[in-house]
Amino acid sequence: MPNAWVAAAEAALDAAGAAIKPYFRAGVQADDKSDDSPVTVADRLAETIIREHLTTAFPDYGFLGEEFPPTQEAARYVWVVDPIDGTRAFITGRPSFCTLLGLLEDGVPILGFIDQPITGERWAGGRDMPPRFRNKLGGKIGTRAITRLDQAELSSTAPEMFSGDGAARFAKLQAQCRRTYWGGDAYAYGLLALGQVDIVAECGLKPWDWAALAPVVEAAGGVVTDWAGAKLRLGHSDGSILAAANQTLHAAALAAL
Repeated sequence: MPNAWVAAAEAALDAAGAAIKPYFRAGVQADDKSDDSPVTVADRLAETIIREHLTTAFPDYGFLGEEFPPTQEAARYVWVVDPIDGTRAFITGRPSFCTLLGLLEDGVPILGFIDQPITGERWAGGRDMPPRFRNKLGGKIGTRAITRLDQAELSSTAPEMFSGDGAARFAKLQAQCRRTYWGGDAYAYGLLALGQVDIVAECGLKPWDWAALAPVVEAAGGVVTDWAGAKLRLGHSDGSILAAANQTLHAAALAAL
């Protein structure tokens, strides 16, 4: 994994985090986007900062973000950012939102960062790169070795992301797991990488929601696919995500789904 990628990404996240912090618990107003999801000035500012850092460092790379139009999408390497994943958490003062930054090579995630600027936590992982965790709250990176669903802690953002067949399939998985926790957005994947959560199953995710997550979870020992068991890839993934602590547990969860 080129050091230049990691250094540029870390610098961009540091700058974005510094810009986000003054807006946290400051009564920032949120606008509703066309899909009814909220967005704030902090979202837009953080994405602008990250985009400027990375396009300056790598002018030939593409950039895909949640808040602004993409650039050079056909490039071999594309940075993907969600400046504040969990805007609802952010605007209600919960420090469980994250800034997500991933790098795609030919549409496949190869480098990812999960950053929580308020708690000071940052996860990183990538191809041929040991997992990293900047730790200020406790915990050691590495997924759990359990292999049975009835021992597994299951997490997902919200029940309303499931409907129809997706809801029925999730219910089958939920019935076989030990417990289910709601909320957390991308933070739950960081907890999976720390061995605190064992499975995350979700639907309806966009590329900026998942591009950073797969490299982090996989570097920590986990497995991430869609609900059909296929690896995530831009233009091919349907937005369903199944992340599990290890291959055996992933296979059991996939069978349940």
